[in-house]
Amino acid sequence: METICPIDSQFKDQISAFLKPPSLLEVQDYFDQLIASKQIRGLKVKPNGEYGKGIYAEEGFEEGGLVLKDQMLVGAQHSSNKIDCLVCSFCFRFIGSIELQIGRNLYLHDLGVSMNNECTWQTSSQILKDCYQSHSSGGEDYSDVEDPQNFGECASSSSKNKISLPKEVVESLMNGELVLPYSKEFPLPPVVSCPGGCREAYYCSQSCAEADWDLHHSLLCGGETSKTLCEALSKFTQHANETNDIFLLAAKVISFTILKYRKLKVAHQKSATSDASNCDLPLLLEAWKPISMGYKRRWWDCIALPDDVDACAETAFRMQIRELAFTSLQLLKAAMFDKECELLFSLEIYGHIIGMFELNNLISSGGLFLVH
Repeated sequence: METICPIDSQFKDQISAFLKPPSLLEVQDYFDQLIASKQIRGLKVKPNGEYGKGIYAEEGFEEGGLVLKDQMLVGAQHSSNKIDCLVCSFCFRFIGSIELQIGRNLYLHDLGVSMNNECTWQTSSQILKDCYQSHSSGGEDYSDVEDPQNFGECASSSSKNKISLPKEVVESLMNGELVLPYSKEFPLPPVVSCPGGCREAYYCSQSCAEADWDLHHSLLCGGETSKTLCEALSKFTQHANETNDIFLLAAKVISFTILKYRKLKVAHQKSATSDASNCDLPLLLEAWKPISMGYKRRWWDCIALPDDVDACAETAFRMQIRELAFTSLQLLKAAMFDKECELLFSLEIYGHIIGMFELNNLISSGGLFLVH
């Protein structure tokens, strides 16, 4: 039996307005303003009804010259990749040092075989705290350093044939005591902790930390929230890591929209007629505008049928995908629900957000990214 999402019924008309594709004129106007705001010269985004959006050069560029540099809308590192490298949670550049990257990788892979021991968790967290402190820019508090439990099953992926280095060597790599030849020729930015003190996000600079906090992370950070909300966030993240980490990107989109809506509403509350307690739909639509530019379909409608699923079982498969999305949505709702932005927590919108990633992602071995 198909699960019914009450929000879908309650906000049917508003949801239709959200998911209505923008006209070609609206798309053209949006990207013209975006390019002008970033002072990009010589490029033009032109929508085409048959082929979608395209970027066209309006002047010549020198060979090897920078043509376009833009910020991704949202991005996420694959949970399975987090054990292999420590990167900035906003711009995804490597951070710390070559020694920290190698030592941490070896340490976490070796740790996988004993992750079921609570004492191992506590000891490993303290070792990681010490090594991050030694590679920070100074003054950072790592009392809530990343917990190896957060890597889930990927932490147990060490090879049976792997030859382990002595523990003292690995720890000396991580804490900076052992310096590898020529590593100074490849300096990395220092580790900057999350402003909210969570164990999930680290950054290459204070500017990246602040930008991520303002755009997405402040609603998804377990550091400053209550224990109940922290547990809810943990359950959502665990479910995403165990099923499909595309849910983490969808959560960032919803967080981005809510935070942008709040800023727009504050700016408009100077008006005497503004009501601080009710949703301002035009402002919410404005906050949603960057996301509205992405081509969307429901995830369970557009996902490719796996090779091991027979055509006769396609309906049941797509129903299972829908139920999976609904479970994720309920977990996310428990962690960061906002009454004013309630319609963002409809299954219809959530399904279209995930479907947008299915159709528009830039996928690498390390993560998922959505750009303009």
